[in-house]
Amino acid sequence: MEERLLNNEKLYVELPKFTGRNVKIAEIAKATGKDPNYIRIGLQQGFLKFGTAFKFEGSSEYNYYCPDKKVWEETGYFREVAEVK
Repeated sequence: MEERLLNNEKLYVELPKFTGRNVKIAEIAKATGKDPNYIRIGLQQGFLKFGTAFKFEGSSEYNYYCPDKKVWEETGYFREVAEVK
């Protein structure tokens, strides 16, 4: 639980249990109603701020990292995933 001050009054906000999991592009696309290619290009060009797109040297393919907390902060979408043991 996070405590914030609002007009000198305490406001308690319950946050999701973020794990840093990499939210898949297809999952973000479905949650936002956008095409997966829109999400990929947005991350590559930097106009979507909830993740990063990177290419390893010599590769023609991008890799994406969209941590659950950033996705939630930018889109409001969060899905809790059970930990695999």
